[in-house]
Amino acid sequence: MPGKHQHFQEPEVGCCGKYFLFGFNIVFWFSMFLGLIFFLELATGILAFVFKDWIRDQLNLFINNNVKAYRDDIDLQNLIDFAQEYEDVLNTQCGYDVRLKLELEQQGFIHTKGCVGQFEKWLQDNLIVVAGVFVGIALLQIFGICLAQNLVSDIKAVKANW
Repeated sequence: MPGKHQHFQEPEVGCCGKYFLFGFNIVFWFSMFLGLIFFLELATGILAFVFKDWIRDQLNLFINNNVKAYRDDIDLQNLIDFAQEYEDVLNTQCGYDVRLKLELEQQGFIHTKGCVGQFEKWLQDNLIVVAGVFVGIALLQIFGICLAQNLVSDIKAVKANW
């Protein structure tokens, strides 16, 4: 009828279609986010390898500053105590009459390696395990990206048939 506004209806997507498109968006952004995290981890690993001396210096500075603040924070104190017990570090002045024992007996009580040196030794001793963990995590991320991209392509194929 003339004078009345004609309203053309656009095709609407049903409830299931909306969730289908929403799922497509979620899977796509999950894949992109996982890829971003993977490349950030890769870049961090490369930078850590390139700047390992600077990282060692910063770690020494961090540990020295925290050892100076040992009594100020109970959580820090517990962390340092745990590291000393677990890694056998930092206790040349370790208790009463320890230095009176024979040198061979003292070696079980007196530890002269610092935290960073002991951590580097542990890392070298367990390099295969540490590398295996990082490679395993990277493979899981790559697998997740591949599955998400496969799902995205399947959703696009179904959407193309609408």
